[in-house]
Amino acid sequence: MKVSSVTDPAFAGFDDIIDVRAPSEFAEDHLPGAINLPVLDDAERACVGTIYKQVSPFDARKAGAALVAANAARHIAGPLADRDGGWKALIYCWRGGQRSGSFSTILGQIGWRVQRLEGGYKAWRGLVVDLVQNGSIAAPAVVLDGNTGSAKTAILHRLAARGVQILDLEGLARHRGSLFGAVEGGQPSQKMFEGRLAVAMQQLDPARPVVIEAESSRIGQVTVPKAVWKSLCEAPRIRLEIPVEARAEYSAHDYADVAADPARLQDIIALLAPLHPRDRIDAWQDLAREGAWRELAEDLMRMHYDPRYLRHRSRYAAREKAVVRLHDLRDLEAAAGQVEGAMSRVICG
Repeated sequence: MKVSSVTDPAFAGFDDIIDVRAPSEFAEDHLPGAINLPVLDDAERACVGTIYKQVSPFDARKAGAALVAANAARHIAGPLADRDGGWKALIYCWRGGQRSGSFSTILGQIGWRVQRLEGGYKAWRGLVVDLVQNGSIAAPAVVLDGNTGSAKTAILHRLAARGVQILDLEGLARHRGSLFGAVEGGQPSQKMFEGRLAVAMQQLDPARPVVIEAESSRIGQVTVPKAVWKSLCEAPRIRLEIPVEARAEYSAHDYADVAADPARLQDIIALLAPLHPRDRIDAWQDLAREGAWRELAEDLMRMHYDPRYLRHRSRYAAREKAVVRLHDLRDLEAAAGQVEGAMSRVICG
């Protein structure tokens, strides 16, 4: 099978998509929904490579064939034991070569209907890169902007529940976008982030607007790809304007996991030392030790985040088309309704 798009409809015709690459390759990135049944694990792959370089290609292929056969037998008796005669699978490796070919041959001999992905993961990855770096967001984009603590992500999700099309970059990046934004489980690799982003982009309805939260060019440790960043920079913006006290109150709830770990909080504050006077850092550390997150959040917003947001936002002043003013963030459903109304005005006029 030759892949024609990141979300090729042909993928749906298979009961399983099987990635036969080594676990480390699979962990870095893989096709969405794929399961990992490696025909060579990381150590075995390294061993075969060593034989290839130090002994001969023939001996490497012979050793590899023995390992592939043993691992294939283990997969057939284990994860694939319950598959019936009508089971259909798509098999891929790095370039659609020997690893996927060997496993496909064995499964085909059993009588299962199997196909190989032509070009393997590399072909699919090429489509991903082309879309997120050189393509564009097909739907008309509207950026939801606002200072730290404005509940942009929560409002974005409420917009989605109201039927509005969204692109949740922070959700795909598994990060809340600030210095304090790490979430349990960590972030995906850059490749995996781009792959999931490409899938989300291709699933957008081009006839409907899409709301995207304003971001910097990096979300935690991953970088927003060129095509998406260009769309963010060029799209009209709706800005949330909310008093700092209300934003601090909301952040005390939203960042409860950070506030519950004073040591982690102090470590993060220490990273700000090059940007602020020593007495200010010390004051923030005292608030962290005391567990005074609301007070700390408000001071961080006033002294650190808001001034930086203001400088950043000035670059896009001409793109700001509406301002939604909220007194507090206690009714996010109502806030989402106001943003949806502003979005309609921006798109229509």
